[in-house]
Amino acid sequence: MSANAGQDVEYKNDEIDLVDLVQDLWKQRLIILGVMGLVGLAAVAYVQIATPSYQTQSVLKATSLKSFDQLNLTGVHEIDRDQVLKRIGGALESYSTRYAFFQENPELFKAVERPGESLEQAFQQLNKTAFTILKPDLKKPDSLFNYVGLSFVYPQGVDGPAVVNGMISFATADVRKRIASEINTLIANRLNKLQSKIVSARKGYETTKQSKVAELLEADSIMRANLNDELASVREELKLKRENRIKQLSEAIMIAEKLGIHKPATPSSMGDERNQSQGNTIRTEVNNQRIPLYFMGTEALSAEREALSLRESDDFTGERIGEIEMKLRMLKENRQVEALLKRDNDDLFLEKLAKWNEEISFLTELKPELLLQDLVIVDQPAIEPLAPTKPKKLLIVTLGLVLGAFLGGFIALVRVMMANTAASRTPR
Repeated sequence: MSANAGQDVEYKNDEIDLVDLVQDLWKQRLIILGVMGLVGLAAVAYVQIATPSYQTQSVLKATSLKSFDQLNLTGVHEIDRDQVLKRIGGALESYSTRYAFFQENPELFKAVERPGESLEQAFQQLNKTAFTILKPDLKKPDSLFNYVGLSFVYPQGVDGPAVVNGMISFATADVRKRIASEINTLIANRLNKLQSKIVSARKGYETTKQSKVAELLEADSIMRANLNDELASVREELKLKRENRIKQLSEAIMIAEKLGIHKPATPSSMGDERNQSQGNTIRTEVNNQRIPLYFMGTEALSAEREALSLRESDDFTGERIGEIEMKLRMLKENRQVEALLKRDNDDLFLEKLAKWNEEISFLTELKPELLLQDLVIVDQPAIEPLAPTKPKKLLIVTLGLVLGAFLGGFIALVRVMMANTAASRTPR
């Protein structure tokens, strides 16, 4: 029973100590309130003297497909909208792009210049923390659309919207210039290739034409030689026939003279001399046998032999000679060769040249810079914020008061503990 009583007394002593502690702290309330007020005033003073920071941002979306239709249909280069958006995001994230924009617009960053440092150094410090690239979370593949943006935290005195909108326009223009340069390079390569094709086609056509002319002339030459050979052969044959005929006539004349046949006669007329003396007689003779030549009589045979001997040319006696001479006259001029050599514009006879020239004309007049005006859509332009993002005045003052209360309470607690310690050491 005595043990339980001792525990009750100890418990009561603890309660009395806690109550005493609260009472002692209450007695120190002025100190607590004073420290709390001082820290709160310090927080208010910081809020008043701290340079306010503002934040603005701009968001870009991919443009519509029709913006690249005309360029994609050329076949020179196909533009992917999402890829263009990524390239603009990469340009915005690139320090070289930001620094180039700063060099062109230094007046926008005058307010960040500090004593003892150059404007370039101030921009480099600002670039490390002030700019943030906005992009979809890769962990959320169900995002409704792709976008890219730029957020800018800036001190008072800087025209933040002008910086953000200007930097986005600068980056977009830079990407547009780079894409246009790539397309112009592809166009130049395509034009060089087409020009090479045209030069090769012209050289090939000229070689083909010369080969065709040579082939035709060679064929004419061979035909002419063959016809001349045939003409000489036919003439030789006719001459030989004429000489043989003269020999036959000479032999027939000799026979006719021995038989006394001076006029044309027949075998039956020679066998019936008596009938010839009895008066005029008309005789009709049918004989299937060929009558020898000497029956023509010496007069007719001599006249034919003389005519053959005086003949200077046998050409008129051969039909083939006339045909050959006509062909030789036609071979003097090859009209196909003449037409080939008289062509003033060989390009008219190149089948693919018209198509290539049409493509060259199209590529020459193509202006990628004009077709790349709408690379992206500005979904959210940067605007002037209504209030600064830093410092958060209410939060800082509240935290100052809370911190002051804790600090004042700690100081009061230390004073109470020190007073209790001193009282316990004083003899009663």
